[in-house]
Amino acid sequence: MSALPAAFPEAAPPVRELLPMALRHLDAVFALETRVYGFPWTRGNFVDSLAAGHVMRVLLGPRGELMGYFVAMEGVDEVHLLNITVAPERQGRGHAVFMLDALVDVCRGLRCEHLWLEVRETNRRARAIYERYGFAHVARRPAYYPASRDTHPSGREDAQVMKLDLAVGALP
Repeated sequence: MSALPAAFPEAAPPVRELLPMALRHLDAVFALETRVYGFPWTRGNFVDSLAAGHVMRVLLGPRGELMGYFVAMEGVDEVHLLNITVAPERQGRGHAVFMLDALVDVCRGLRCEHLWLEVRETNRRARAIYERYGFAHVARRPAYYPASRDTHPSGREDAQVMKLDLAVGALP
């Protein structure tokens, strides 16, 4: 059997793949978490989330490298996005929106009406992504996040609470 003609090159590896997070991913997830955040989740937070059955996905690149992940908790008629992270060198390429799309699909499959999240007030980039996606500001949680005393004398930072309506017809 001969090789495929040049007009039919072998299929390229997928640019990205979203898979359920498993214990085998935790070393890479925790390494990325501690690289990205000044106040990262602990490894135990991820282990507990897996044990609790939260919605958890890893975003892998064409060579199986970790590009991002998310963790979300199902509630009654709603889901709460607890953590979404994209590797700094991979940001600005639509990966966060790709993961949000996947999470919204999960939410719809669960027949949820709302997707909730908190985001640091100072995280303007993330807030802009959420706003463009359709999340609305609902409230502020004072002193919700730990913060550097260099920028926040109290050592705490406020969070913006945001909500995405998922009711039939609410999203395109």
